[in-house]
Amino acid sequence: MCIQQGPPGSSSDESFNPIAPLDHEAYMRLALSEAHESPPKPSNFRVGAVLVDEGSNKVLATGYTLELPGNTHAEQCCLQKFAQSHDLPEERVGEVLPENTVIYTTMEPCGLRLSGNLPCVERIIRAREGGKGGISKVYLGVKEPEKFVGENKGRTKLGEHGIECIHVPGLEEQILNVATAGHE
Repeated sequence: MCIQQGPPGSSSDESFNPIAPLDHEAYMRLALSEAHESPPKPSNFRVGAVLVDEGSNKVLATGYTLELPGNTHAEQCCLQKFAQSHDLPEERVGEVLPENTVIYTTMEPCGLRLSGNLPCVERIIRAREGGKGGISKVYLGVKEPEKFVGENKGRTKLGEHGIECIHVPGLEEQILNVATAGHE
């Protein structure tokens, strides 16, 4: 599924979104299509994410694991790309996120990174604390398997910061098949 540009002659930031408002399964399918873009590696999960202004039903950014340089995660790529579109460093993305921003991610955001990079949970919290509303909800397809870091406590931490985590059921098997491609 792709987001198509508006009709000829429309401005560049106007876009037609074929996904109905609050169609969580369709947004999760879009995130899953992003995950397919991630290169299979034994040391990463292939994850896709979609940053959405739930108030206007506008896709703000998409991302997938290893899309941007470095050992980048899907949620990190969404936040970096949206920040860059506003000429800001990712640390300040909360300043420009719409009030009703949500993120769809095929796998729950990481709470610990073995690489030493800032975990995605911390990035989401920072975005919320750094602006007028930031990310209020995280829609996730599956819990993070315990393969790399053990039990992920990210959902608990997000909840402690007023960020609701909501499971979108129905695509778990597909998500895990994509996420673990390249693993032995």
